[in-house]
Amino acid sequence: MESILIILFTLGILVWLVFLLDALIGFRHLDALEKEPELETGPLLSVIVAARNEEKQITASILSQLKQTYKHVEWILVNDRSIDGTGKIMDELLREDARITVIHITELPEGWLGKNHALYKGTLQSSGKWLLFTDADVRFEEEAFAKALHYFEKHQLDLLTAAPNLNANRFWLKTFVAFFLFGFSYFKRPWMANNPKSKIGTGIGAFNLVSKTAYESFGTHEKIKMRPDDDLQLGMKMKRAGYRQRIVTAQRLIEVEWYGSLKEAFVGLEKNTFAGLNYRISMVFFSIFGVFVTNVLPFLTIFSGNKTIVLLSLGNIVTSGILYVVIIKRMTVFSPALFLVLPITALLFIYSIIRASFLTFKRGGIVWRGTTYRLSELREKE
Repeated sequence: MESILIILFTLGILVWLVFLLDALIGFRHLDALEKEPELETGPLLSVIVAARNEEKQITASILSQLKQTYKHVEWILVNDRSIDGTGKIMDELLREDARITVIHITELPEGWLGKNHALYKGTLQSSGKWLLFTDADVRFEEEAFAKALHYFEKHQLDLLTAAPNLNANRFWLKTFVAFFLFGFSYFKRPWMANNPKSKIGTGIGAFNLVSKTAYESFGTHEKIKMRPDDDLQLGMKMKRAGYRQRIVTAQRLIEVEWYGSLKEAFVGLEKNTFAGLNYRISMVFFSIFGVFVTNVLPFLTIFSGNKTIVLLSLGNIVTSGILYVVIIKRMTVFSPALFLVLPITALLFIYSIIRASFLTFKRGGIVWRGTTYRLSELREKE
């Protein structure tokens, strides 16, 4: 067993060093949207917001958008079969601003996920040169649109993704969000979207800005209509198809409360955890094993009686810790000191993977926004 641990931890240090070098190089090409000048005038921007049962969030989100310094904007608000007051709030907003259009969806066509269908229906009503897909719980500083559009035009892009500040008020939720971003960053390597030679792309539901021409030539949301991780898939598939994409950070311009509590985070991740692992049980086991070995085990074996294992464990903790600090300082406004509870947070993340995968198999699919989608159907659309 000790020889296996020595091999694993030696490889672990090498892998962490590779990830660290990759991140340091990648972050050099990751711009902060706050530093960008504003586009004062230009073509029409169509903002598409799909919402289901978002009565608590949508008013603040839309009001923050209506205050944007870039004025040539229209809003397409799509009420996706809400059973709360979301639709009524949209109608009230419509009466306050003539730039708003409201669509009420009452039925979901077969072969579509609700949000994807709602966003697609919204684009059919749009008239803008650009389309901005955003969620109903996102809040914007008033210059966010103008800076994003200037960046978009300057780099002659087809798709721009902006990483927001993921706000979290409770300690363990904050650690969980930080760990999620930590893992997402070194696993998905989002900065590679800024390399025109790379096929790696990314997308974030809070802010996906796309050229309407590129979106339509790509094939619209019909190409990803059964993907619960539609935001990520739109970016990834468009990049692979050769469209020009970049990702920026917007920590001071765009904010979203990802989830209100740790329990809500576990429930929310039910819909896309298994999808993110390509619906493969082998990937579930690999992920659990990988997270445990890299982020939990070294914190246990550092108390081993074998000095070699202790040193290698310490090496893994230090190298992963440096990478954690680099990513957290660049991608969040959280304190890097959250690394001190990393093994506990990693176990919470492992629990979320097990929970989401188990429930997906038990239900035979995922439950998202009140609708059940069969696993067999989700896999068929891959």
